[in-house]
Amino acid sequence: MKATRADINWLSDPTVYRVNRLDAHSDHRYYGTMEEAERKAPMAMRHGLNGGWKFSYAVNAASRIENFYKQDFDCSGWDDIQVPGHIQMQGYGQLQYVNTMYPWDGLDAVRPPAIPVVSNPVGSYVKHFRKPESLNGPVYISFQGVESAFYVWLNGEFVGYAEDSFTPSEFDLTPFIQEGDNKLAVEVYQRSSGAWLEDQDFWRFSGIFRDVYLYTVPEVHVRDLFIHADLDDSYKQGTLKVDLELLEQAGNAGASVKLELKDAEGVVVAAGEGAFADGKLSVSVEAGEVKPWSAEAPYLYSVSLSVLNAQGQLVEAIVQKAGFRRFEMIDKVMHLNGKRIVFKGVNRHEFNVRRGRAITAEDMIWDIKTIKANNMNAVRTSHYPNQTLWYELCDEYGIYLIDEMNLESHGSWQKMGAVEPSWNVPGNLPEWQGSVLDRAESMLERDKNHPSILIWSCGNESYAGEVILNATKYFHAKDPSRLVHYEGVFHNRKYDATSDMESRMYAKPADIIEYLESNPSKPYISCEYMHAMGNSVGGMHKYTELEQKYPMYQGGFIWDYMDQSIMTKDRYGKEFFAYGGDFGDRPTDYSFCGNGIVFADRRVTPKMQEVKFLYQNVKLVPSRTGVKVINENLFVNTSEWDLTVRVYRDGVEVFGWNGETAVEPGSEDVVPLSLPAEVTKIAGEYAVHAALVLKRDELWAEAGHEVAFGEYVFEVAAEEAVPAGSIRVVEGDVNIGVMGDGFTIQFSKGVGSLASIRYGSREFIAAPPVPQFWRAQTDNDKGYAHGYDAGLWYAASLARKCLKVELDAAASGDRVTVAFEYGFSISADLRVRTTYTVFADGSIEVKTDYKGAAGLPNVPIVGLTFKLSADYDQTEWYAMGPEENYIDRAFGARLGTFSRAVKDLPTPYLVPQETGNRTGVRRVRITDSQGFGLQLSAAPSAPVECNVSPWTAFELENAAHWYELPQPHYTVVTVAGRQMGVGGDDSWGAPVHPEYLIPADRDLSFTFTISAVDRSTI
Repeated sequence: MKATRADINWLSDPTVYRVNRLDAHSDHRYYGTMEEAERKAPMAMRHGLNGGWKFSYAVNAASRIENFYKQDFDCSGWDDIQVPGHIQMQGYGQLQYVNTMYPWDGLDAVRPPAIPVVSNPVGSYVKHFRKPESLNGPVYISFQGVESAFYVWLNGEFVGYAEDSFTPSEFDLTPFIQEGDNKLAVEVYQRSSGAWLEDQDFWRFSGIFRDVYLYTVPEVHVRDLFIHADLDDSYKQGTLKVDLELLEQAGNAGASVKLELKDAEGVVVAAGEGAFADGKLSVSVEAGEVKPWSAEAPYLYSVSLSVLNAQGQLVEAIVQKAGFRRFEMIDKVMHLNGKRIVFKGVNRHEFNVRRGRAITAEDMIWDIKTIKANNMNAVRTSHYPNQTLWYELCDEYGIYLIDEMNLESHGSWQKMGAVEPSWNVPGNLPEWQGSVLDRAESMLERDKNHPSILIWSCGNESYAGEVILNATKYFHAKDPSRLVHYEGVFHNRKYDATSDMESRMYAKPADIIEYLESNPSKPYISCEYMHAMGNSVGGMHKYTELEQKYPMYQGGFIWDYMDQSIMTKDRYGKEFFAYGGDFGDRPTDYSFCGNGIVFADRRVTPKMQEVKFLYQNVKLVPSRTGVKVINENLFVNTSEWDLTVRVYRDGVEVFGWNGETAVEPGSEDVVPLSLPAEVTKIAGEYAVHAALVLKRDELWAEAGHEVAFGEYVFEVAAEEAVPAGSIRVVEGDVNIGVMGDGFTIQFSKGVGSLASIRYGSREFIAAPPVPQFWRAQTDNDKGYAHGYDAGLWYAASLARKCLKVELDAAASGDRVTVAFEYGFSISADLRVRTTYTVFADGSIEVKTDYKGAAGLPNVPIVGLTFKLSADYDQTEWYAMGPEENYIDRAFGARLGTFSRAVKDLPTPYLVPQETGNRTGVRRVRITDSQGFGLQLSAAPSAPVECNVSPWTAFELENAAHWYELPQPHYTVVTVAGRQMGVGGDDSWGAPVHPEYLIPADRDLSFTFTISAVDRSTI
């Protein structure tokens, strides 16, 4: 659409989404010399406008300064704002997070395409600039991202209007630009008809949040290029075809191109040339045998294009990276370069804890290094096209992409979880067709030259209909080298042709298996699975185990990569991670923005430990005699890495070996291992750790980085010895005292528990041990109403009745046993018996027997909890670790020793909840700064679970933010025979898988021993 005057009515007209905007084109760079192009120098023909702009904010159109764009309007007294950046992140308007509902739900009754009028924030931007001398041809402006609709004026003249927040909008400034000072004015609206198509699960920002720059072009300019780097049926021989289109200019007559294809070392492997006809040209060359591109081996060639004018002079130089690869469907299975592919993926929003979606190059580099280092091979750009740099990094580092167009209308068809599409957009509504296809075209045209993109996606959670189906038809017609994805047809099979693969969200493993065993016509992926909200990602192995069982199961994408929380300050000036509702935003979806395997400040969460292990392409299965190496890579031999073996006895390394292995992709072999007899003859528990590590530095990690791991544990039995010596027992009216050399242990009949452990002059027990059945609810627990069903266990953990105290002193005089039996109000049949046996060396064996009862809900945890002074603030573990783990999230944990301060053991999930657990605990020492403290130990054949924290489960349960928790006064120790898993299939109704629950009627026992650390020196 063309216009010379702005019209505010465009905001609510879905048929108007671009006015005077230039057509989308490829994102290639261009230069005046080939030397500049080859070193990716800053573009001389581009001039940035990032930085400080003048700014005025208004709550709606009626209150904006309407004529601010005019030449004679003085904006010098306005505020300053930074571009790129969000308006709401710089002190204006309302920060708001919502998930599926529209942000005006319950405040304004509008239906599409109408938009809220009273609340439609407007940001008026002004930038003065002088025309750079380097821009001596036509001048254009590029807005890389503006949310959600904006008008542009230059020197008082209307330039254009655009929607689509996440793809570039470019305009021709040539008719309006002048020598000397130029006044650029931009009016940005948060709400527009386009906002009905941008209902993604994210913070609702507005403003100019990506780069803005001016650019010019040479006398002959390649406006658009499309590189086709294809492989033949052998997947070895490459053919390069480059389609070129010139910008319509007077100098195009007689223009030509010389093409050189260079390998990574700069050697020319093919060359071609051709002359333009009617501004278009296709150049094809045979590349011979090439190195194919894949995420495992992301080999890139350079396509060097020399654009010549009619006189044969170089006027433009372009270097575009290209990867030869072939992505196709073979026998209903997706293949890359002839091999079945499995996506080990994650969904990624662009986000920065302080900048929102205005992320930096440093953010992106950190992200791609983290993703690669943790064995992920695929990213879905949820749910909009990302910045161009991200695609370049994925090409270079090796990541498979689902590139997703900017479309989500979730709130128009799903309400409170129910499918109700009575006013769904875009649906079959023809007035939305142009806007949706424009979003598809803008993404494809910009991104089409990136080999990392295997799949185009028609957007997210917008139901189904002809409009989206036509987007698929566009993708297929324009780019048959890629497949097309769309999950929404799951809800309306009439439009099943919209997606080339069966894609579902949060399907349970049983549902996926049912589909795969139904003779399906399409391969399966989970475009979203493992909802990683808070303490989650339990049971992920149930999905990854399908990879080798079902060829048509081709992986999934975890939701999601990073928490979307915003750093702000509490009333006392201390920074904290804020979520929806913390800014007074209503409506809101509160902490549902916290679903990352990475925290918002780019620290890895403990969940990543599980992801890295389950996503590894090489499986290592060590034993006492060898290491089985199963290479599930498609293209890479294991000779790329070094093999290391370390043997530990009771957590201490006793043997090491370094070697190599050369297992072809898709094959397996056993590397022999000979453990010296003198190493393994000593009694103890042995752990054989095998790992593949990088031989050399890579872009994403340094040499020595672990890419695969496997473990084998065995035990060499030892004779158990009973501590020698004698002890004295004093049974008083209230207390039972047990004394020996250097220790006094006291049990209280009144309290009904162990009341005192005194080694030397130190008292260790700050609060006596009591049965514990409740854990602070995780986000997943809350999501399936766990508290409603199991809340009586909360009460049982707060109060109990001691029914019986028994004392038994051994005739030998070397041990004393005191037992307490507890009853609970929630069931007359429920019993817990805790037995303490004190030995002559002062150690205390603690045995807890849980006697279950029928008619009760599943138990969250069966444990024993007590408190020490907060002075005991250091821990050293011999357990499964090093990061927290749970019975359904322990595949990535390994048996070893590690140390942590108590304050560092809880994981700072967005909302306080159960955190910090370790399974397989053989030993944990809890000490003060001088090394004095207690040791808790369990037999390797019957390890326990343990949690050490500054806070009780009840304190965590009742805090909505970490700043609400009290200053630590205790170190809270919880030892458990079993804690239920954390789950992760979703966070709104999926319970923990049955095998990871604790039935209330099932008896359970566990034993551990308390002893002194450095007692003899106290």
